[in-house]
Amino acid sequence: MKNLKIQPTRLDKAIAAVAPGWGASRLRARGQMEMMALAGSYVGARKDRRETENWSVSGGSADADLLWDLPTLRERSRDLVRNAPLAAGAINTMVTNVVGTGLVPKARLDRAVLGLTDKRADEWETAAERIFRQWAFSPYGADITREMNFMDLQQLAVRSPAESGDVFFVRRFTEQDGGMLGFRWQVVEGDRICNPNNAADSDVLRGGIQKDSQGRVTAYHILDQHPGDYQIGLGNRNWTTLPAWAADGTRQVAHLYRILRPGQSRGVPFLAPVLESFKQLDAYREAEQMAAVVAAMLTVFVKTQGSEGFGVSFPSDPAVASNELKLGRGAIVDLAPGEEVEVVNPGRPNQAFDPFMNAILTQIGTALEIPLELLTKRFNSSYSASRAALLEAWKAFRTQRFWLAQKLCVPSYEAVISEAIARGYLDAPGFWDDPAVRYAWLAHDWIGPAPGNIDPLKEVQAARERIEANLSTHDKETAELTGGDWGRDHRQLAKELKLIEADGTAPKPRAQSNPAQPQDMNQ
Repeated sequence: MKNLKIQPTRLDKAIAAVAPGWGASRLRARGQMEMMALAGSYVGARKDRRETENWSVSGGSADADLLWDLPTLRERSRDLVRNAPLAAGAINTMVTNVVGTGLVPKARLDRAVLGLTDKRADEWETAAERIFRQWAFSPYGADITREMNFMDLQQLAVRSPAESGDVFFVRRFTEQDGGMLGFRWQVVEGDRICNPNNAADSDVLRGGIQKDSQGRVTAYHILDQHPGDYQIGLGNRNWTTLPAWAADGTRQVAHLYRILRPGQSRGVPFLAPVLESFKQLDAYREAEQMAAVVAAMLTVFVKTQGSEGFGVSFPSDPAVASNELKLGRGAIVDLAPGEEVEVVNPGRPNQAFDPFMNAILTQIGTALEIPLELLTKRFNSSYSASRAALLEAWKAFRTQRFWLAQKLCVPSYEAVISEAIARGYLDAPGFWDDPAVRYAWLAHDWIGPAPGNIDPLKEVQAARERIEANLSTHDKETAELTGGDWGRDHRQLAKELKLIEADGTAPKPRAQSNPAQPQDMNQ
């Protein structure tokens, strides 16, 4: 480290002339500050280097850094999803792989705690799953508007936070004709959660969310309409304050967002780190596409020696007259005498377009945890490389799926089964008396669609070997390979085998063919 030479300023000299002790202390303090600025071990924190001297950063809290920018991030993210194919594809890829056709519950009672026989537990689990399916897919079930089933709600629970940062699911209870249960979800878009009367954020009110002194959420302030609705004006905005917790300790609102920093009150859109990259890349794609279209329009310009050429006529009405001639497919444009045209070759299609796009999309995919192959739906690599890309992507998808299950699916299952027990549809002794017993009755897993296989034969062989080596179970491998329920599939298979044996339609075993013998090249 270079030697420091602290030069006294005019103020230092003036202070030293009046009070030498103060002047010396001031000069010594300046020297210590300079030493602290230069003595750090992290080059990225240095401020005396040309590469970092203009690097301006903020040291705000999670909410201070986010809440002011959130409306703009949200609007730009939605605009990209609407108009940029690659951005829309990234969101759709995540939703399709995380949710697909929907996550379904698999009841798994804690039989040791409940003291149930396997037969009794199996019957109870089957009944519980049947009740949940009826609630999830009935028009009188999951959604209070009757427009969506539970699979639609799951897709919205992943898509909305990805586009907008967060979404809110509010518990509602309503008796509707034809419905077994009264529990419903009401979906509230994140824009509607805001401070009443546009009040400024404070220590206990952040982005429409009320908190206590310990940072626990106590209430949500919900605008009655979307702030961007064309029917709403500045004078008729009304807010509803909804307590976060019910009297029985049940959470009233499921706030779905990814917590990236401690103290964060609202969510960050999924595309936030790559908004600028996506916007510029889409502009570049559009420019290259237009250049290719222009290059494909072959136009012949004819220059004549006389005063008349092919006779391009213009409208006589000045209101519709135009001095512009548009390029057309195979067009012949007549020029006036003395005019010359220099034909510019745009050099399209651009041979570097695809490599450049792939390079930028690789960086974008790294930020979004979506490999290039999956982001562009192009699998041109080897089997090993493609499988490695899918496995890496599914690490992120499984994390998202677990997040979805914990934030929305588990509360939904617990609410449905609890109400079914309260109404007498299910018999669960001790459910309301002991939290441990209640948890044992509500124990379950969530199973989603399988990732899919590049080479199904290899995947099945690997699953068979894991089962034979006692490293996995039929249930787990069935869920991983097909997304199915092994118990239900096993019962159906046993039924089919009995029918096949009864009517004698079992297929005959295929004869084992001898492997082809290598030919003698000398023959």
